[in-house]
Amino acid sequence: MRHARALWRLLRLIGHGASGLWTIRTRFAGWSPRQREQAVQAWAARVLALSGIRLQLSGEPMATGPMLLVANHISWLDIVVMHAAGYCRFVSKADVAHWPLIGPLATGAGTLYIERASRRDAMRVVHQMRDRLLAGDVIAIFPEGTTGDGRTLLPFHANLLQAAISAEAPVQPLAMRFADARTGATSFAPSFVGDETLVGSVWRTLAAEHLVAELRYGVPEHHAGRDRRRWAQDLQETVERLRGR
Repeated sequence: MRHARALWRLLRLIGHGASGLWTIRTRFAGWSPRQREQAVQAWAARVLALSGIRLQLSGEPMATGPMLLVANHISWLDIVVMHAAGYCRFVSKADVAHWPLIGPLATGAGTLYIERASRRDAMRVVHQMRDRLLAGDVIAIFPEGTTGDGRTLLPFHANLLQAAISAEAPVQPLAMRFADARTGATSFAPSFVGDETLVGSVWRTLAAEHLVAELRYGVPEHHAGRDRRRWAQDLQETVERLRGR
């Protein structure tokens, strides 16, 4: 039954992904930014529904920018979960732009891409983020730089926080967790870390029952004179507290 459930969900998600791509290519050009944002949020919420995942929020997510969201990173599913809670632009590794189906969807959703190995490209993205924050956008980053195991946080990288400092924009810390709704225990079904494959992670997620995606929002804060490294350390401690709440 678990395999049959996963297969049925996968087939429906493929159709939903194709529908999203068609919408981006044929309708986005004629829509206002607000219409595109609403469409992305609705599409992401439908992904969770088709996957049998319930979204649970605590705290007060900011509905408008400028705002930089800083979250822990667990899975490929994180971006969908955060989009379902509220539209934001993500900063993602450049490779994602070339992934089949996912790449065009991410680009259509307004993703900003970065070559992580290039210091020069990091500065380009910081300037781009600053401009988007000054324009009133909500931008989301995963300062760990890669997915973690869901048990502990990796050190937060500070470079991209410079965009919020330059734009005088607030940062809102966010903790994410996947849980079994029946027991409340952390679920590692969506895990995508180390040698785990994307296919295996997707399959485990779709086969899981009673999966809940929990988002815990902290209080937005300004840098208040802190440099980006000190701020990154403080934000990591805040996200850690939110995870353990």
